[in-house]
Amino acid sequence: MGFVVLVLLCAFTGLVFGDSKLKTCSDFRHFYNSKGFNLNGVPQTAISGEHLRVCSQDYTCCTSGMEENLLNLSRREFETQVKESGRTLQASLNGQYKSFDDYFLELLNRSEASLQTSFQTGFGPLFSQIAKAFQDLYSDLRRYYRGSSVNLEEVLNEFWARLLERLFKALNPQYIIGEEYLECVAKQSETLKPFGDTPRELKTKITRTVIAARTFAQGLVISGEAVRKVSQVSLSTECLRAVMKMTYCPHCSGVAFAKPCSNYCKNVMKGCLANQADLDSEWRNLADAMLEVVDKLSRPYSVDSVVLSLPKRIAEAILYMQDNLNTFNNKVFQACGFPTQSSKTEDQIKRGRNTAEEVSSTPGAQLERLLSDVSRMLRDMMQYWIHLPRKLCVDRESGSSEPDRCWNGMSVDRYLPEVMGDGLASQINNPEVEIDITKPDMTVRKQIMQLKIMINRLKYAINGNDVDFQDTSDDISGSGSGMCADDQCSRDTRLSATNTDKPNEYAYPSENKKVVKGRSSQNLPCVSLYLLSLVTVLLRR
Repeated sequence: MGFVVLVLLCAFTGLVFGDSKLKTCSDFRHFYNSKGFNLNGVPQTAISGEHLRVCSQDYTCCTSGMEENLLNLSRREFETQVKESGRTLQASLNGQYKSFDDYFLELLNRSEASLQTSFQTGFGPLFSQIAKAFQDLYSDLRRYYRGSSVNLEEVLNEFWARLLERLFKALNPQYIIGEEYLECVAKQSETLKPFGDTPRELKTKITRTVIAARTFAQGLVISGEAVRKVSQVSLSTECLRAVMKMTYCPHCSGVAFAKPCSNYCKNVMKGCLANQADLDSEWRNLADAMLEVVDKLSRPYSVDSVVLSLPKRIAEAILYMQDNLNTFNNKVFQACGFPTQSSKTEDQIKRGRNTAEEVSSTPGAQLERLLSDVSRMLRDMMQYWIHLPRKLCVDRESGSSEPDRCWNGMSVDRYLPEVMGDGLASQINNPEVEIDITKPDMTVRKQIMQLKIMINRLKYAINGNDVDFQDTSDDISGSGSGMCADDQCSRDTRLSATNTDKPNEYAYPSENKKVVKGRSSQNLPCVSLYLLSLVTVLLRR
């Protein structure tokens, strides 16, 4: 009697979860049509599924042509989902880059405007004779920040050299001073220090600040470029089959009500995004390095205080030279000889006044807010690549309250396999996606190398060291170019990729072969051969 009851229960269960769903395809026809497909050829009732290549070959509402259509649809939808997720992060990076870029360039503009205003007031006629040196300085600082092949230290040395030439002539109108004599004066400047210690002090602050600003902006660009390129990586055939099996095969089988089991979805996504997850290590290192640069931009001398204090510090240097002009002239005359007296009589330029405003060394409210926003974004994006599979599963998977009522790839039941780890090497036994772990995606590997290059440059910038930028490179775009959408990227300033670090080695298996679904039965051929050899030896005895 108990056996009969058990059989009846099994039969009833089959009706509820199986055949009753497949007697009519009306629900499926409505779903299929809602996806934009024509209903021509769509079965009215379930048919045998031996023609299917991805879905179960039990009774089905899908023909081979419909399965192909849904396979292509699942590919488009999944690729769009990956790209959209990438665009969201890219837009965040783009927004932070634009905010910082606008802020820093505005700092330079404010500093230059302040210099012009205060110098016209404080130095009068002298300003017109030395104004070109200031214009060139700010122009070179902008070019350097934009990534041009400019040596910042040489820019600053050249500025002080030009300023000395113009000042020496302007402050000594009673002499005729030619180019050769000015060359001699320039040679004495290193030992005589006509501007005191200001050039040395400013060089340290300016180089550290502008190097950090430029490298930080480039880091945001490179991050966005990496997201854009990696989000466009083509998905493998096996990945697309797994996505189709998870997404639309339940519809073909008449169990559209069942969402994918949570762990099942994670294994599919981790298999499909295994290459992308390999960015994780360098991605986190990049975010850490950028956070260190953020710290440098706010202390010990904030970027705004350094840039905005330029007028006052330069004015101090000029006044130092005016106050010590007689001493400087005497030493120059001893080394270079007396210049020829001028027949013109011009009035001696009066000592100027330093009317440039005093700037606090602490960061302003706008800078603090900007750096705080950037820091928060950098921390949020650290685990983007390893969290991406879980993120893409959120709207797909079933709730944790229905572990036995979810789609496991074959039927509505519990999903038993464990969840795989992150990255390509961890997919060796992924039961859902067949992956050749010996063949990493080259686009992803290239981006890993570019992240390594950027990390090294950020580390140099943290220590106040310059890095080599050049105007053109095929690999990494410069200011702003990493933030464009898909194929609409412009080619602005470029960042050279000269680092020679080798990519990380994968923990490959000992044999160079395609490793697919890991089952214990895969070892059976070896055991069989061993037993066969043993029997052969025994028979020979």
